[in-house]
Amino acid sequence: MHFYPTERLALFIDGANLYATAKALGFDIDYKRLLALFRTKGQLVRALYYTALAEDQEYSSIRPLVDWLDYNGYTMVTKPTKEFTDSFGRRKIKGNMDIELTVDAMRLSERLDHIVLFTGDGDFRALVASLQQAGKRVSVVSTLQTQPAMVADELRRQADQFIDLADLEEQICRDPGSRPAREPREAAQRPASARRAAAPAPATLDYPEDEDDGRS
Repeated sequence: MHFYPTERLALFIDGANLYATAKALGFDIDYKRLLALFRTKGQLVRALYYTALAEDQEYSSIRPLVDWLDYNGYTMVTKPTKEFTDSFGRRKIKGNMDIELTVDAMRLSERLDHIVLFTGDGDFRALVASLQQAGKRVSVVSTLQTQPAMVADELRRQADQFIDLADLEEQICRDPGSRPAREPREAAQRPASARRAAAPAPATLDYPEDEDDGRS
């Protein structure tokens, strides 16, 4: 990875996409280690994590992660998922955060030198090009080590730097022996402030299925 110590950095994390990428590679991400790694690469200004939440459900398995990240150095950007029925009568859940991430990246870029995008979604190619036209460096984090690759070719080629998540595994993976148990339902019903005090983020998450696989 090529970074400069004086660069002002920000991480923009497409949560569902990063989760799917790490799952495909067969490891769980330790988000505390991830943050620590990029703090050594430059002046880390912000780390933003984007995810949709099924707020109408009594319990969402990603809620403990959202609470933990919010309390441990990440800026959380969330919105409710939307349920609809497709033309075949199949129930679908949509939770796309592309617009929110794009708007924030353009808005915050004036105070940044280097933007790091954790996504493989080719829809972000136009964002990368716009940031580069504004004089910003853009790195994309995804992987080519799966079949098919999790990153769209046009996005990888547009980026100033492509970082394969597989190459970061030793630096950011969670120790399998230290995985906490899934938070019990009754604990999830406690106030968020109480849940935040609970130690590490859960290793097992269930993101809602989206009709867009994020690679096109």
